[in-house]
Amino acid sequence: MYPSMSSSSGVLDYSELATQNFMHRSDPGIVLRWNAVYYANWRAHDRPPPSSLNLGHVSHIFYAFACNEWVDEHQPVDGTEGYLRALVQRKRNTDIKVLLSIGGAGNGSDIVGSKHFAAVARNPATVERFISSATQLAEKFHLDGFDINWEHPETHEQGEDYISLLFRLRQQFPSPKYLLTTALPAGEWALNKINVYEAHQYVDLINLMTYDFSGPWMTHSGHQAQLHARDPDPDPQSGTAAASTSCSSGVSYLLNWGVPAGKILLGIPAYGRAFPGANGINQIYERGNGEEKVFDYRELPLPGAQEMHDDIVGAAYCVDMGGGEGGGAGFISYDSTRTVTQKAKFVSEHDLGGLFYWHLAADADVGTERSLVVTGYHALHPWMISKSK
Repeated sequence: MYPSMSSSSGVLDYSELATQNFMHRSDPGIVLRWNAVYYANWRAHDRPPPSSLNLGHVSHIFYAFACNEWVDEHQPVDGTEGYLRALVQRKRNTDIKVLLSIGGAGNGSDIVGSKHFAAVARNPATVERFISSATQLAEKFHLDGFDINWEHPETHEQGEDYISLLFRLRQQFPSPKYLLTTALPAGEWALNKINVYEAHQYVDLINLMTYDFSGPWMTHSGHQAQLHARDPDPDPQSGTAAASTSCSSGVSYLLNWGVPAGKILLGIPAYGRAFPGANGINQIYERGNGEEKVFDYRELPLPGAQEMHDDIVGAAYCVDMGGGEGGGAGFISYDSTRTVTQKAKFVSEHDLGGLFYWHLAADADVGTERSLVVTGYHALHPWMISKSK
């Protein structure tokens, strides 16, 4: 059993819950929610290797990413050797689930991401090769399942192919032996290409990517992961259209389409997006060449900058206007322990499945009060304090 970082406070971790049979009880007030993380394989060399992970506050690990070029089963599998095997071994004797996440955003050049998904899903022959490769991987690495991270179907036809792919995967990897999950964006502009009601019938969990609402693709600065929208109907010509997208609007969209609340995990970004030259939201900023300026959460707030909050929308930020290590990063939007606590409360109030974090390496150390993952775990399970005393 892995030690709980909060044992002194009397709060149990997932390993202790399993040992004490909390996972199979139906006491009033006891609701176990999931606290899942993405593990970025390209960051494993610096933060943190599998051998050093404290897994007590984690229910699922999504190992990111295997690109879907592995539909050719004769090619080496990108991203699945070494650390994945070590990660699976590390979680032995726990109830933690390790899933291989396929796809991702990519960048159109050296990172493949999801760019081949559309062609693969369109052709039944390549779908079957995809399934064959997945089966081999599941057996080779003793995986608990797969996470389909197609970012994202851009047409209704691709949306239909996405559903067909999930259907075929569910056939090959039945529940409860295997878990099948998928990551979906929170914006209606992307979700409306997918029949999300049909999609949920083939998956165990939906990782709703409730972040990246604002970024270098926008003309104005904004909160990138706000819980609620301050302005539900912004001027589409103002460059602030992202202000209408929020965690709550994404969740509402899925619920309105009949997706069970318990299947939805709310996404937490463990990074901040910077808008140079801006000191608040809805400001024109220095876009430069359009490149992203992103900071790991563990670096925030930047030295000399003060962490601030907008509790109405549920967002954290800091401002660095120059002279510090951020080099004048400007307005930086991110999540803090305070906003994660707000979001965990929102999850509980709406009976959602839990939280997930992108990504583990960017979080503060679990032994500190700044860890988003640990904060989220505690906020999702306030009943543990009284039940474990």
